[in-house]
Amino acid sequence: MRGIPVSLSAKSGNKPQLLVVTDHAFKHLEHERRVAEELGVEFRAYDCTTELETIAAIKDADVVITNFAPFTRNVISTMKPNTAIIRYGIGFDNVDIAAANDYGVSVVNVPDYGVETVADHAAAGILSLTRRLPTYTNLINENGWARPGDVGKLPSLRDLTVGLIGFGRIARALLERLRPFGVSFVVFDPILDPKVIQQLGARPVTLDELAEVSNIVSLHAPSTPATRGLVNKVFLDKLPFGAIVVNTSRGNLINTDDLIEALNSGQVAGAALDVTDPEPLPKESTLHEMPQVILTPHAAFFDERSLDSLQLLASAEAARFLRGEAVINLVNQPIQLDKEIASGC
Repeated sequence: MRGIPVSLSAKSGNKPQLLVVTDHAFKHLEHERRVAEELGVEFRAYDCTTELETIAAIKDADVVITNFAPFTRNVISTMKPNTAIIRYGIGFDNVDIAAANDYGVSVVNVPDYGVETVADHAAAGILSLTRRLPTYTNLINENGWARPGDVGKLPSLRDLTVGLIGFGRIARALLERLRPFGVSFVVFDPILDPKVIQQLGARPVTLDELAEVSNIVSLHAPSTPATRGLVNKVFLDKLPFGAIVVNTSRGNLINTDDLIEALNSGQVAGAALDVTDPEPLPKESTLHEMPQVILTPHAAFFDERSLDSLQLLASAEAARFLRGEAVINLVNQPIQLDKEIASGC
């Protein structure tokens, strides 16, 4: 665990509050440090990957900003009550929400930072696969050249249907990017009002109906007990032969073994996977050897503007919490605990 403590002055006679970044993959932490400086808060940054490292890093923290460090019940139980965990990003799979509720810890996410970037990434995967660009590249690299028909059936985009599983901000941005290509859209989102889906130019369907008509499936759902393994053999077998699958959401929405089987049989003609299960993908995985598969390292959110926005928004939430203001994106319902009673004082 790499620690970078920064001592900052606080009000005379008072112990300063503590803002901790447990782990990150950014070039700098300027926004986070600026918040600490402006509020007179002590700031520390680490590179935690294990429970023990995380527990050591967050000792006495008032606000924690985290990326992938494990916030299990064991970790959260060591936190002071009425503190906060802020997750860099939309998902919060690494945080035990039930434990946070029990121990009076607020959990906050940042859902608005990378919508356009992730939609760009999903669109790039869809267009590359529908035009068979990776397969053409592989044929040319192996044989020196290729005939247009060597990639097999290549339908017009205007004849294809895109099935969106989940219809939040990113899926809607993707729809707008693909609309000019003339594709049709169906959406499975059991929570959303079907009228909203229709108003935005798509047809609401059941999951089975989506599978039966979608030449392209793009995943935009959170990882929950209801969605894990959603794309499995039963689902894949219902797709039109030669469909493609794109996942910029969560790796465990797809049963990896079932997807590999479908790719080998040609039932699925290609896949663009920014997330996998497990992640990172093991070196021995068959997916590495498939020219019809595009793999990216959980990077759909990544560009300079998006990262800066992510850090800025996470830091702003930290500042609100430290000032005693309401945060914007609270995702849980923590109980309110008296700090002195909770600590046994």
